[in-house]
Amino acid sequence: MNTGSDESAETPVAADGVRTGSRATGREAGEPAGDGLGSRAPGFVRARRVLHVSWQVGVFVIGLAVVVAGVVMLPLPGPGWVVIFAGMAIWATEFVWAQLVLRWTKRKVTEAAQRALDPRVRRRNVTLTAVGLSIVVALAGVYLGRFGLVVPWEIKQE
Repeated sequence: MNTGSDESAETPVAADGVRTGSRATGREAGEPAGDGLGSRAPGFVRARRVLHVSWQVGVFVIGLAVVVAGVVMLPLPGPGWVVIFAGMAIWATEFVWAQLVLRWTKRKVTEAAQRALDPRVRRRNVTLTAVGLSIVVALAGVYLGRFGLVVPWEIKQE
């Protein structure tokens, strides 16, 4: 048996199929994989199960508070979506599912930005903006011609 090619016999494998020994992966057990997924908690926290679970609960609660604040800001004044994504980024420091959601979101935003830079799409957007602005200016002109500079709640019915 060739020991150089058969690392699985000597390297422990976690329940999810990931090798946890430092020989197979070049890192200590429990550290995030090279693809950037996994916990980013300090090593001494990851080494103690109770401390790591407490850390994860704390990260989850803080992330949840930020996401809820973002959801509240959606109908109210404030940067709702930015705050929601900040909460997701907090979760992504500890949870793989949040890291995957953020990767998917970044990919979709990049694709949308590339589509928005397409000259045909830009011309269409400029045209729609010009038409919308013209309609608003026309309506404002009609209002000012009929009522003058009177605020709507002080208009007297004739």
